[in-house]
Formats: sequence, structure tokens, C-alpha cells
Amino acid sequence: MDNMCDVEEEILDKVSSEVHSFSKEEILDDSPGDDKQTCESESGKCKEPDEEELEYECLLGANGQVVLWSPNHRAVLSRFEFAFPSYMVEELLPNGNISENLQAIIDEDGDLDVVRRGRVGAHEGAVIIEHCSSTTLDLVGEQVWRGALFLADFLLHHPEVCRGQDILEVASGVGLTSIVAGMIGRKVIITDVDRGDILDLVRRNVKRNGEVLKANMLIREIDFFNHGTLDDIRKELSNVSVILAADVVYHNQLTDAFFETVYTLMSKPPCKTMYIALEKRYVFTIEDMDTVAPCYEYFKQCLDQLTKRNSENVSWSVEEVVTKTLPQYFTYERNKHLVLWKIRAEVKDDNEYP
Repeated sequence: MDNMCDVEEEILDKVSSEVHSFSKEEILDDSPGDDKQTCESESGKCKEPDEEELEYECLLGANGQVVLWSPNHRAVLSRFEFAFPSYMVEELLPNGNISENLQAIIDEDGDLDVVRRGRVGAHEGAVIIEHCSSTTLDLVGEQVWRGALFLADFLLHHPEVCRGQDILEVASGVGLTSIVAGMIGRKVIITDVDRGDILDLVRRNVKRNGEVLKANMLIREIDFFNHGTLDDIRKELSNVSVILAADVVYHNQLTDAFFETVYTLMSKPPCKTMYIALEKRYVFTIEDMDTVAPCYEYFKQCLDQLTKRNSENVSWSVEEVVTKTLPQYFTYERNKHLVLWKIRAEVKDDNEYP
């Protein structure tokens, strides 16, 4: 299990999150010939392309999102739509005249009836994300994973988590969750390991979504296996009070390094709260003769060990956040294996950064 991240160059097998799967047969552009079109950020309709998107075709994703695909690029562009929470609608319509079809609709089970294309028109929000549809295991951060959308749903539903806060996302991947946090928060530091094209990809995604961002956005490196990357940005981290992470657990060695990083980050003032969204991934093992989620079980063991690291300077608390009635704002296939954990570190003021 610990060697899963040691991917040899000659290995051809790839992994896919399946969030952004799409069919190259469902081309939205009906015009024949080589005239390529792209999509308007407001409505998803096709228009004349920008220079960087000249070679892309408009496709329909499996979850209803518009995908720009090109055989000449390993990455695609996806338009991830979300229903505006009521407070965002009120900001758009300050006179309070909010029509019914602009609000999230709760079904009889208390779940949000996800708003599909065409139902709310220009009042449906969207983020444009460049990502890969599949990668080798060491570059999975270049994909969009369900945990990121799940955490984004939580932030949209609980804007108080981000409002007026300096926020850090670790292992951000393509930056989708950070971009949503940037719609609400004061400052967002987006971090991941500087491997492949990931940090440049995040920069491009932040630039693409600049019009919807309120926060000051910074892109930096944090490598769980190299805490020197923490030292390099310690001044920028000094006011962080909220930390985010999504789908960061897929082998035990990485989980160990992740929790050591969490401990280092959260042991310094100010007091911090961390939200971790995960999708339990089940496998069948001969040893158990059953379908189990070993990486998630190990993650929970590490959570328990963290609570035992209380000291005179730091007090830890951990709880699973109840998400059964959490509305779904983004359009994706949410499942029962998605979970959200909250870590809180109460830190004495004299335990300062060196």
C-alpha cells in the first residue's frame, strides 16, 4: 500500500475520478467542417473562440457540464455549474425580489433538487476549470474529484466559515474548492506540491475565474514530505484561521505525511479550524474476504492519534460533520461514501512562529 505513489514512467495504467467523464460523440457544435467554437461563461452557449481555445470542441459532460476538448491537449476545460445559495441571490438582487426559480429547491427528503442547465438562466453560477480527464497516480491532483465538489457545497452553504478569513487549502489539485472559497473569503492561499503542471494549471484557473473572486488569491507550494516549503511561506501563513483539504488520502504513507503537516500548521497561532472532505474508496481484500475501505480506516486512526497529542500549548478536537441534509449546489453525482471531518486546534498565543 505504501508504494502506490512510486509510479514508474513506463506504467501506462491511468486513474480517473469519473466526475468529469464525457463523450466525444456528443459535440454541442452542430455546424459542419473545421469551425471550432467555445462556450460563453454566462450561458454555456457556443460563440467564437478566444485565442487559447481555438482548437477546442464543445462537448457535453456526463454530469451535465460543458466540456471543451481537443485532441491536441491533454487537459480539458469544464464548466461546473452551481445553484446560487439564497444569500448570493440577495446580493445579486438587492431589492429582495427573488423569484422562486432562482432559489435552491429542497425536495421531500430535505435534499437540494440540483438546478440543471436552463432553469435559472444567468443566475446560475459557474466556475471554469482546466483539468485532466485521467492521469497517472502521481498526478491525480490534475483531475477534479468528488470530494472537492462536496467541500465546495459545504462552503457555499456555510459562508460564515470563510467570510473575513484567511484560508489555506492544502493539496488543492486544480483549485476548484479554493476558487469557491475565494468567492466568500478575504484571502485564499492555494497550495499543492510543485509536480507536473499543477501549480501553473491552478494559476490559469484562478485567472479564468477572476470575475467571481472577492479574495486575494495566492498560489504557493506545500509538499507534505518537505516541510521546508512551510518555512518558505510562514509569514503568509501567519494569519490563516481556516484550512481546507479534499480527497487527500489514497495511501498510508501520504496520510502520515499529511497529518504531520496538519500538526505543524495548526500548532501555531491563531487558533485554526480544518475541514477535510473525503470519499471512502472500497476494495475487496482476500484477508478480510469483504469489501473494505482500508485507507479511510487508517485516516480515522490518524485522527484519533492527533487528539492524543494535546499539550500545554495546543488542544485538539475532532468531529465528523453531519452532512445528511447538506444541500447540493454543484451538479455532480453525490454518493453516500462522501464524508466531512472537522479538526479544531486551540492554540496559546505564546506558541508563535519562529
